[in-house]
Amino acid sequence: RTKQPQVQDYTNLKLLSGYQPIFTMFGDNAYASDVVRGAVDAIARNGAKLNPKHIRKTGRDIIPQNSNIQYLLETRPNKYMDAYTFYYKVITELFMSNNSFVFVDKDDAGNPIGLYPISSATLELLESKGEIYTRFKFYGGEQLTIPYVSVVHLRRFFYGHDFYGASNKPLIPTLDLINTTDQGIANAVKSSAYIRGILKFTQAMLKPEDIKRERDRFVSEYMNIDNNGGIGAIDAKADFIQLNNKPQIVDRDTMAHIKQTVYNYFGVSEAIITSNYTEEEWNAFYESTLEPVALQMGLEFTAKLFTEREIGFGNQIIFESSRLQYASATTKSNLITNLMGLAVLSVNEAREILNLGPVEGGDVRYQSLNFVDATKAAEYQTGNGGEESVSEDREPT
Repeated sequence: RTKQPQVQDYTNLKLLSGYQPIFTMFGDNAYASDVVRGAVDAIARNGAKLNPKHIRKTGRDIIPQNSNIQYLLETRPNKYMDAYTFYYKVITELFMSNNSFVFVDKDDAGNPIGLYPISSATLELLESKGEIYTRFKFYGGEQLTIPYVSVVHLRRFFYGHDFYGASNKPLIPTLDLINTTDQGIANAVKSSAYIRGILKFTQAMLKPEDIKRERDRFVSEYMNIDNNGGIGAIDAKADFIQLNNKPQIVDRDTMAHIKQTVYNYFGVSEAIITSNYTEEEWNAFYESTLEPVALQMGLEFTAKLFTEREIGFGNQIIFESSRLQYASATTKSNLITNLMGLAVLSVNEAREILNLGPVEGGDVRYQSLNFVDATKAAEYQTGNGGEESVSEDREPT
């Protein structure tokens, strides 16, 4: 493990951009919105299904590694979380705060032994003896200071600041509008349960206290939600003049536009949220929203889990997704038909596309004899190494 300097040795990291080296979380108010939560949940639950792989590239060969790192990434990142829960939280943090942090815990030999997502109130960048450190301050008052090289840092809207992604402040006006709209609908429902009107007394002049007493009695008995029948009764001493006050609520088209604004902000569609998407809609969602996250996670986990020497030997982390599981049966069938004859797919890989389990001996690849190496086509046709051309007055053999 990297030896940390004493607290008094830390100084605030100076940034050339002039920004403060302090990051404050966006808060939980946005996640309280059902529209925001639905959008982020759709991204997180699909992104959590990405397949992490520890591979080693040697020349043109890509060799999967059955390592402890592979176990951490694929099965149990830490003793408190399974892999799906881990990635769900990491991706949710990324889209809610545009910054997501994962602490890479290592043993004394420098081998990763745990991955822990960090949710803090603030983060401060420090420096000491040429190294950058991160100080996380949590809501309970605790602090954690660790080297920045031990933190997987994912970012969105990475523009102005040298280290942090920008906040979600542009979303606040839309969230305020959603909150106001929801309150208006709730108030409209409540107001429809009441009788509204004016009591006009037909008797001679009454004392103010008598008028108030009669009004309060009428209100307490009839103008409340417990009056299930919605009907009041008065005698001849007063007339009731009903007021038709129709509450105004936002129409359906406006509500749809407000929701679409949130969906566009997070890069998700209503079809994805409701799991009612077509093959084309899923591919568009994957390529525009999930694939950039997968690429960034692969690069960051590679940089923070391996030493420069290990990376030099071809060690990498990649995140894959079998998008074909969302393809139609026709697409899957055509793909298998076209690729198996070229020895691109093995039997088990073709079965995986069809959501079938592997079979014994299914890792073999078959190739059609209808294909020939392009450089040997002439030899194949003439049988003499291509020295004689095919005659124009006969069909080639």
